[in-house]
Amino acid sequence: MKLTLAEPRYLKDSVSVISELVNEARFKITPDAVELVAMDPANVAMVIFKLLSSSFIEYNIKETTELSINLDNLKKILRRASPTDVLTLELEKTKLKITLKGRATRTFSLPILELEEKEQKIPNLNFPINITTTKAVLDEAIEDVDIVAESVSLAADPETFIVSAEGDMSHAQIEIKQSEDTSIKVEGDAKIKSRYSIEYLKKIVKGGKLSNNVSIMFNKDYPLRIEYKVIDKLLLAFILAPRVDND
Repeated sequence: MKLTLAEPRYLKDSVSVISELVNEARFKITPDAVELVAMDPANVAMVIFKLLSSSFIEYNIKETTELSINLDNLKKILRRASPTDVLTLELEKTKLKITLKGRATRTFSLPILELEEKEQKIPNLNFPINITTTKAVLDEAIEDVDIVAESVSLAADPETFIVSAEGDMSHAQIEIKQSEDTSIKVEGDAKIKSRYSIEYLKKIVKGGKLSNNVSIMFNKDYPLRIEYKVIDKLLLAFILAPRVDND
């Protein structure tokens, strides 16, 4: 196996975001892509990552290979990659060899772990709401509601996407209208609303490092899916469980 990236930020920034939620994970390297599907330790959020073979300047793999890696250790190594470095990943027995080639050639190796957890399956979800907007719009909305409460309500009708939160004494509401920057697609006319953890969303929206645009999909008392895509390069998506009131 030998995989070479001329733009290391695609892997570097993705691992940086994923490691906020997941400590150890299994990468599946197929002839088409480097893939990862993992749950956070609390089973609240799922991460879906796919770095397509078309992102690489060299992509040499004879058969599908699985590697389990400590993401914190991988992140520390990838932090050392500058934007102009060429990054190469190679498999050497029980280690992953990482080479950064720029003004100097730097080589690191990481042990491959034995993870016992079963392979995660991506749930088949259907969403009546699909909102596409800029990362700046979503980031600012999450920052605004974070000062008020620990959970956020997302609501949408065909004209408006509403992000709101309510604390003991305070309330915040951000109304985002359909515009050049924001597309709102809603099946039916009813307003649909659901609630999610701000703590998790603050980690998830760091995916904006990778793409200026973000897709947001949800339903009433239903998981939320957030996607960041770079066409012909990568997908970084998150599925977040809802917070459901028990009253």
